[in-house]
Parts: sequence; structure tokens; C-alpha cells
Amino acid sequence: MEPRVPSAAARLKAIQTLRDNDIPTSVLMAPLIPAINDAEIEAVLEAAADAGASHAHYIFLRLPHEVKNLFIEWLGAHFPDRAAHVMSLVRQASGSRDHDSRFGVRQTGRGAYADMLGRRFRGACKRHGLAPDRYQQHLDCGQFQRPGQRQLGLNL
Repeated sequence: MEPRVPSAAARLKAIQTLRDNDIPTSVLMAPLIPAINDAEIEAVLEAAADAGASHAHYIFLRLPHEVKNLFIEWLGAHFPDRAAHVMSLVRQASGSRDHDSRFGVRQTGRGAYADMLGRRFRGACKRHGLAPDRYQQHLDCGQFQRPGQRQLGLNL
């Protein structure tokens, strides 16, 4: 949906390359948009797991400030048949508002619809062996070496 971003195939190839080099990889499905891309949760997670991802998380659509108007305009132009339904679901997951700015809530939403999406996401993660717990992964940075100035092409 987003212009000028790598294709899904290119992203999956990047995950495979990272896996092949023993670099743990997490995928983020964002934004998760009700009635637009939520039907893809299971397929996206399956493809990510098959490519070698080890963790996954999602962020529910957030519509702060001027983003709301841009999104509503985009929605009307590309999905006029379901624009009202999409916004209804967004409001259901945001406490009857277009946006809930509270940390921890704004990422996943709240209410029955948001809970259902979360259960689907966690279930798909479990089926495909993806850990749904973001920021829990410990990375070993002991192998990192700061590049020398010559390696960077700097002549200071």
C-alpha cells in the first residue's frame, strides 16, 4: 500500500539473507488496518516464518493529528465502499475516538475487535513458531567492531 517501499518479495529475501548469516530477525506488521489488510495476518506471518524470521509484532493503525485527515482522504479514494466500516472499526479499537494516544494502547488498540486481532496474531505466531514478544530478544553485540576511519574512506 505504501509507495516507494521494497516489495514483499524483496523484504522476504532480506529476511532469508539475514537468517543465512545467523542474524535474528523480527517482522513488524504495521499498520494493521481493519477491513483493509487484517485478512493478511496469517499469510504474512507464514511467509515471514518460512523466510527465517524468529519474532513478530504488529501495530494497530494510529491516526494522530493531521494523519487522520490524510488517511480518511486516502481511504475514500481507494476503498470508498468500506471507508465508513473501516473508520467504525478504528473507533471501536480506540475508545470511540479516531486515536488513543496512551502508550501500550495505541499500538494494539482495545475492545472486542482489537482483542480478536491480537488473538489471531498471537495464534498465527504460535502456529508458525514466531515469538510474539517484541523487545524481549537479547542480541549479542560482542562481535561488533567499530570501523576505522580508513575503512569509511575518511581522511581526517
